[in-house]
Amino acid sequence: MAHGSQLNVLEINNSPIHVEHDKKRRQFVIRLNGSHDRAVLLYEYVGKKTVDLQHTEVPDAYRGRGIAKHLAKAAMDFVVEEDLKAHLTCWYIQKYVKENPQPRYFEHIYQ
Repeated sequence: MAHGSQLNVLEINNSPIHVEHDKKRRQFVIRLNGSHDRAVLLYEYVGKKTVDLQHTEVPDAYRGRGIAKHLAKAAMDFVVEEDLKAHLTCWYIQKYVKENPQPRYFEHIYQ
């Protein structure tokens, strides 16, 4: 059985990663391994036009593959597109923004 799940992990690397935005639950989701596993980024509205990007979680088996990066990008693009301000509580998003320093991101982040 383990061999089969290995194949699914490899498929993730070869197929384009699709990020879903679940606005009701306030989360960005990447379905992994069919959809048994999920990587998520959680956020909360803390004001009318202010979000707190709180937490990013990738299952252990999928770490180190750049999956969280897709979640962070989707979240930051959402913040910019909706013209929101963001608190970056999640350490990973802080790191992502440092490594991808785009002026349009900085305009939307509470420093």
